[in-house]
Amino acid sequence: MKEEITKVLTMVQEGKIDAEKASELIEVLKEKEAGSNPVKAANYADKTLKIRVESAENDNVKVNLPIKLVKAVLVAGNSILASIPEAEKYVKDIDINLIIEAIENELAGQLVDIKSSNGDIVSVTIE
Repeated sequence: MKEEITKVLTMVQEGKIDAEKASELIEVLKEKEAGSNPVKAANYADKTLKIRVESAENDNVKVNLPIKLVKAVLVAGNSILASIPEAEKYVKDIDINLIIEAIENELAGQLVDIKSSNGDIVSVTIE
């Protein structure tokens, strides 16, 4: 668990996540270390990644993806994109293993909450 906590702290230091998200991740790691609850794990696998974009011009987007699908696509998609020269520069700095680890550690709640100066809103949650 020490190694995972170090990764979380490194993400904070690099500005990839804020202290609040780091705290949530560490709490999940501690809970997982204390003992896994199969009922909880089954419930988490049924959760959904929800992406919402609301623009000032009413160009709205709502995407719901099952966590199981997100995990599978991340693994497959990253290796495919990394092999395409035009796409490689966009994915080379993304630590897919860290994202997969967050999913496996049952990260939930609001992950992204952005409101732009022109009124656009982006939110990403796991519910």
